[in-house]
Amino acid sequence: MPSSRPVLALAACLIFHAPAAARASDATPGGTLLYLEKQPHKNLYPPAGGFYPNGGILAQITDRLTWQNTDTLAIEPWIATGWSVNEDSTVFTFTLRPGVTFSDGTPVDAAAVALNYDTYGKGNRALHLPPSEVINNYERSEVIDPLTVRFYFSKPSPGFLQGTSVIGSGLVAPASLRRPLDEWGDARHVIGSGPFVVRDEVPGKSVDLVARPDYAWGPGQLAPQGPGLLAGVRIIVVPEDSIRVGAFIAGQADFARAIEAYDEEQITRHGDTIYAASTRGVNNSVVFRPDNPLVADPRVRLALLHATDRPDILRTLYSPHYPLARSVIAADAQGFVDHAADLTYDPALAARLLDEAGWTLDGDGWRRRNGVALALAVHEALPQPQSRSMLVLLAQQWRRVGVRLTILSSSPAMTVLDNLNPAVTPLFHAEVGRADPDVIKSAFYPTNRNVLLQKGGQSRHVDHFVDPELNGLLDQVASDTDPATRLADLARVQADILAKGYSIPIFEEPQVYAGSARVHDMHFEAVGRPVFYRTWLARP
Repeated sequence: MPSSRPVLALAACLIFHAPAAARASDATPGGTLLYLEKQPHKNLYPPAGGFYPNGGILAQITDRLTWQNTDTLAIEPWIATGWSVNEDSTVFTFTLRPGVTFSDGTPVDAAAVALNYDTYGKGNRALHLPPSEVINNYERSEVIDPLTVRFYFSKPSPGFLQGTSVIGSGLVAPASLRRPLDEWGDARHVIGSGPFVVRDEVPGKSVDLVARPDYAWGPGQLAPQGPGLLAGVRIIVVPEDSIRVGAFIAGQADFARAIEAYDEEQITRHGDTIYAASTRGVNNSVVFRPDNPLVADPRVRLALLHATDRPDILRTLYSPHYPLARSVIAADAQGFVDHAADLTYDPALAARLLDEAGWTLDGDGWRRRNGVALALAVHEALPQPQSRSMLVLLAQQWRRVGVRLTILSSSPAMTVLDNLNPAVTPLFHAEVGRADPDVIKSAFYPTNRNVLLQKGGQSRHVDHFVDPELNGLLDQVASDTDPATRLADLARVQADILAKGYSIPIFEEPQVYAGSARVHDMHFEAVGRPVFYRTWLARP
């Protein structure tokens, strides 16, 4: 049920409280957890779950075939009780748990699972449902019997098994899959098999989830099985950081997302808990769009990498929960290779590389070539922690070597359009979370997120840039069936991206939450989305 507590009163009216201590044996069902979210969800079509406000809802209302253990990263049974994979990873067969149903009573059987993956693997053009970026080379499904489903791939797809564990593969009822994409923004249209069900929504403002009393099939790591302990979760959207944090500290909420580093101390000082869940993927980075002639020369890109004082950025803006990046991917990601020696701050080297590329200092302290200034632009990335502040610091650092960086401001729609045009935005602030080597293909491949804006992707503004060598390596990572060979190819991808100066990795991005002292048994899935299935609230 929705909380009866007043929500988000003015700070002057808030009443502070001292949370009561609790033991695990005190766990009792009941209570609605009030969760403060920074941004409203956009679309709950599961392949869109990479946006954390989307995924934060999908993690409560959908299940997946498998669960990725958050300690070992091993893939474990969930809705699938077992599976087999052929030698070249082109055929995957899953046996399903009996008795599982969607919240509308529809069985989670082989036919329903097949429809989910046919939709996610190929998309549905008539309904404008795009394919999932975590499913490569998908061909078709086959229903073997009511509890056995088989999937076929046109090429080896070793990342598919892990892909069955991610938010983007959340299982939904056939009734939901018959809806066009523009109807998935209404959470009430999404029928899952998870421990919570959407009861109500005020678009852009709040979502009310209630526990499903007959739920009995959670992942093994979150045992014991059975219904969740909370009566419900109420998600309130509070974009303003100071109001969100103030309401949380005052006891008007139990949990809050997107806690900035500068607010962490006051939360812990109050006796509450900071959770910094790793996203285990492609690091928070500034990436270049080489189709823009200003950054087409790798010497320019490498110069700007060495003009970036990354430790100073972290000291100035972030907390110890934000480790300094040492490669394209996080240190706790599979296949990480330490490239710290290639990411040094060296302004003298940066100046020399710019000189060699023909960008010389003019009398006003800016670099020009043939009368053209080396002036770049980038949009703030609202989902990224302190994106604008970080980019402002970056602009100050690049000013020291004579390069101008402008941080653009625009409407969300115009920002999307600008970020598809390398002539407007030769830089992009990026991050991708996924606990599998395929994450690097998701970020850089032309038909996936395409952060470099190569030809062949979603942008029609790219004139010529494509990197067949990088794309070939990304294809190998996504298709190697031998785990050791796959990680070796991932190592080559990291080295290739950094050698060509495509990316300036800044930090390993966590998802940072605040939890009150009343919140117990808090869990997160493998890339940092909250899972409230076993969470309980101590009595006030």
